[in-house]
Amino acid sequence: MTAITANGITIEYEDDGDPAAPPLLLVMGLGAQLTLWPIELVDALVARGFRVIRFDNRDIGLSTKFDRAGLPDLAQLVMAMMTGKVFAPPYTLSDMAADAVGLLDALRIPSAHVVGASMGGMIAQLIAADYPTRVRSLTSIMSTSGNPSLPPAKREALAVLTGRPMTADRDTIVAHGIKSAQVIGSPAYPYDLDRLRARVERDFDRSFSPTGAMRQMAAVLADGDRRERLRRITAPTTVIHGDADPLVPVEGGRDTAAAIPGADLVILPGMGHDLPLPLIDDIADAIAATAARAR
Repeated sequence: MTAITANGITIEYEDDGDPAAPPLLLVMGLGAQLTLWPIELVDALVARGFRVIRFDNRDIGLSTKFDRAGLPDLAQLVMAMMTGKVFAPPYTLSDMAADAVGLLDALRIPSAHVVGASMGGMIAQLIAADYPTRVRSLTSIMSTSGNPSLPPAKREALAVLTGRPMTADRDTIVAHGIKSAQVIGSPAYPYDLDRLRARVERDFDRSFSPTGAMRQMAAVLADGDRRERLRRITAPTTVIHGDADPLVPVEGGRDTAAAIPGADLVILPGMGHDLPLPLIDDIADAIAATAARAR
């Protein structure tokens, strides 16, 4: 375990690969710890010549929690968005992007290849848009542009995202975590149940912070439409999306790629809202190819 002070908070991170290799920053999604990045993907990226840095976003895992900010009223936030009123979340996705840049500062890394998944893709997009000199290349995975006209999540996927049991009972939370992963996961690449259970149990035991995920959700909702900001991105970019994603439909990936000048779009058949092991090499190859464009 490695903690460092960055952007005024404590950030937990892991650093793999040759310290002299080109740095690659992985930004994880909503309510997810750095451990959700498959170690097989980390190893594949290290094998492709990168120094791979993962970290816990604020309010999750072993990084600083913002419990003092209280619980956001997500229904009130949605209503404010619909009526054009201002509703300030406890923090913003831009704050989370500043955390990531602060981590690079703390590690004395002038610039890095940046890869984000889901909400992490949104954060990575903002890093590239707002800190262009810090981003060598951008890969946005199973994320979206915030365009309000895009298709919504499927009902069952939204239900497991918002229906976390109001308990800290380990067995109940683990069962819900397994169900959630199966509902939003890749239909062409179903989970090995024993491996999935071990992963969910490991993450629960590492840190359990359900209120942090709610504050992160408020940041996502408040960020709104990013398309104008995406048009400012100058780094070589690839957008990766599964065509079977029930949580962030593939139209979100297409719209993201359309908004970023010169972006490549890679659509993976049968992939849902996860990083299935059989596709690790495809994903790692796409990331490496994007980085090569920066050279």
